[in-house]
Amino acid sequence: MKLLLAEDTSDLNRAVTALLTHQGYEVTSAFDGAEAMEYLENDSFDGIILDIMMPKMSGLEVLSRLRANGIVTPVLLLTAKAEVDDRVTGLDAGADDYLTKPFAMKELLARVRSMTRRRQNYSSGEMTFANLTLRAEQLELASENTIRLSLKEVELLQALIRNAGRELSTAYLLGNVWSSEPNASADTVWLYISYLRGKLSSVGSKAVIEGERGGSFILKEA
Repeated sequence: MKLLLAEDTSDLNRAVTALLTHQGYEVTSAFDGAEAMEYLENDSFDGIILDIMMPKMSGLEVLSRLRANGIVTPVLLLTAKAEVDDRVTGLDAGADDYLTKPFAMKELLARVRSMTRRRQNYSSGEMTFANLTLRAEQLELASENTIRLSLKEVELLQALIRNAGRELSTAYLLGNVWSSEPNASADTVWLYISYLRGKLSSVGSKAVIEGERGGSFILKEA
């Protein structure tokens, strides 16, 4: 699974990144809120770990912007003991959990596992369409080259491949790909469609996703 870690304390950031990587996660590290936001606007993740107190943009600001943009990726907040009001604000703003510093690494791993535990409603096998291959178990999309996908991108692309040549409405995708996430919206679907379009292009795939925000989408061979 792909995780984003945003923590401005360099030693802690590196230690947590090393721990999570050792546990098999693919970790992108950011050292301030603005850098975290840039990553989030250009890629998708299966889980996000945000320190509340960061330079340039706080974790709460990043969280609020995420939710306002329809991104429902689970978020774990890292907080200091004194930040009680911020913890409450963060949970109200859509955080899934919080962990108070200093924390035990074992507890961090348990919180991350809980945060990213999702209904495994995708096939673990390979699927093909046009000149692309989707390897769900490896979270990989391959054509002229290979790129990593998030779990939600895999689920969305599987739905499109299974129904290639057929229009799938935004409501259908919300009901089937985001059925366990009641806060997901049409903007969420559009965001992930945009992610997939970019990745299909980056691997040189002949497959294209047609459709507009809030409407229906169809996977075709260009």
